[in-house]
Amino acid sequence: MKFTFQKEFPETTICCRCNGESRIAFVAHERISENDIKGPFLYDLYPNRGDGDFWLHDCASFAIYLCRKCLEPTALYNQG
Repeated sequence: MKFTFQKEFPETTICCRCNGESRIAFVAHERISENDIKGPFLYDLYPNRGDGDFWLHDCASFAIYLCRKCLEPTALYNQG
């Protein structure tokens, strides 16, 4: 799936609630193009202090999946 900063998102993943198969529903991406760096971005919301107080350190892409078994959402993400 496109709109990712790293490798493409898989078409399916394991549901985080019931371990069923979740299918990709949509992808949200913070940047529209390589030249779109205006922000603000999610990483601006909170500091990344690490050691139990983690937050994003760069622009992010999120894939939302819906489970075939329970229809609950699961999310995967990656950063620039």
